[in-house]
Amino acid sequence: MDLGLAGKHALVLGASRGLGAATARVLAQEGARVTAAARTVDDIRSWVAALPPDVAARVVPLALDMRSRAQIDAGIASLGDVDILVNNGGGPPPGGAADHTAETWIAQFETMAANLFHLTQQVLPGMRARGWGRIVTISSSGVVQPIPNLALSNGVRAAVVGWSKSLATEVASEGVTVNVVLPGRIHTARVDQLDAVAAQKQGRDAAEIARASMATIPAGRYGRPEEFADTVAFLVSTRASYITGATIRVDGGMIRAT
Repeated sequence: MDLGLAGKHALVLGASRGLGAATARVLAQEGARVTAAARTVDDIRSWVAALPPDVAARVVPLALDMRSRAQIDAGIASLGDVDILVNNGGGPPPGGAADHTAETWIAQFETMAANLFHLTQQVLPGMRARGWGRIVTISSSGVVQPIPNLALSNGVRAAVVGWSKSLATEVASEGVTVNVVLPGRIHTARVDQLDAVAAQKQGRDAAEIARASMATIPAGRYGRPEEFADTVAFLVSTRASYITGATIRVDGGMIRAT
C-alpha cells in the first residue's frame, strides 16, 4: 500500500530510542523526509548509521530539549514547513498520586503538555495554510485505565488527550488530522525500566515480572516497536484522511474497556 508519504516532511520528537526512533525509521522507509529530534542526537546518529544509505539520507537529527521553550522556538524556526508532527516524549518518574509535590506536577506538565502544545502551535499555521497536515501524539494506555505507580503519566497524559481532541475539532475542516496513539506494553527500554522498578519493590526477578505482565495481555507477549510505528505511519498517511479526533490503542488487547 502506498501511504503517500514520499517527499512529506515529518518532525518526530523523542526520536533517540524506543517508539520515537521506530516511528522515525518507518516514516523514512516510506519515503518521508524526517527530522528526528531528541535532547541529544548521538543515539539518533547510531540508528541512522544502520539504515540503508538511501533511507539514512532522508533522516536529519535535531537537538531539541522539550524543557526549553526558547530551544523549541529556535529548532522549529530552522526547519521550514512541517507536514507531519509526531509528538512523543519520555515518561515521567514513577510514583503514586500522593507521592509527588506540586512542583513536580507543574514541572512535568510544562515539559509533557504545555511545551508540547506550544511546539504544535508553531507548525500548525503552515499545515492550515497548505490545507494538509497530520499530528499524532504518542500517549499511554494509562489514560484509559490508570497504570499503578505511574500517577504523573496517567494525569498529565490525560490532559494531552483532551487537548488533542479539542484541536482535532478545530482544524478538521482544513485538511489537518489530529490523533492520539496509546501504546500498551511495547518492548522498549522504558518498559524494561518499569519492570525493573516493580521487581525491586516486590523483591522479585525482573524476568518474572515481565512474564507475569505478558500473561495479562491477550496476545501473550509485549509488542514490537515496529508494530507500533506502522500504526502511526498509517495515521499520518494520505490514506487516513478521514480519521481524526481518535485515540487508538496498540496494546495486544491489554485494555478491555471500549
